[in-house]
Amino acid sequence: MGDQVEREGEKQYAEFVAQIRKHGHQRMGLMTSWAYLDDPKRLAFMMARYKFVAKMLEGADHVLEVGCGDGFGTRIVAQAVRKVTAVDFDPEFIEDARAVAGDRYPISFHRHDMVATPFPDRFSGAYSLDVLEHVDRSNEHRFISNIVASLMQDGVCVIGAPSLESQAYASRMSRLGHVNCKTQAELKDTMLRHFRNVFMFGMNDEVLHTGYAKMTHYNIALCAGPIAANS
Repeated sequence: MGDQVEREGEKQYAEFVAQIRKHGHQRMGLMTSWAYLDDPKRLAFMMARYKFVAKMLEGADHVLEVGCGDGFGTRIVAQAVRKVTAVDFDPEFIEDARAVAGDRYPISFHRHDMVATPFPDRFSGAYSLDVLEHVDRSNEHRFISNIVASLMQDGVCVIGAPSLESQAYASRMSRLGHVNCKTQAELKDTMLRHFRNVFMFGMNDEVLHTGYAKMTHYNIALCAGPIAANS
């Protein structure tokens, strides 16, 4: 009874309580459910990265996410742009992303392997977080080239990946999949093969900075001026 009186007294909560009762509790996907179970603070780091992307691409017409996983963070970008198309080569993640998607956010999920081919549409922006480190170095040029080929001429791209220096502290599970981590300088050089302008940022936990690269846990490259394969 006391709990009911307290809720009645907190009238500012009435609207969102009614909305959740109407739409149901929002469910996390496979990857984010595991993170919340295993190490909840990782969600703060992941969401900070998506927030940075959202601010960099704010106002874009149509944005491509490469390697969306379960699509949990994609909504943050969808708040800032007109439309998001999110792709992943893993069919189970795409199936899960579609299962938890809501009609409030304009996100279209597709299974697609960016190493194999560009996406058929053309986008004003693209981003890929925590994916490049999983792409074998023998495939990275094709992977990035296909992202570039999916961009309009004035498109902008954001690439984020753990630093090479961070791997001394990575978990066993992370190290199994991280086959292509780079220093900040290496990531910049890689992206300069595909873009005329590359601006580097670092992150430690959820904090974005332009500090000392060797002490950076996570690197982000903001890229502009796509270089076409035949230019």
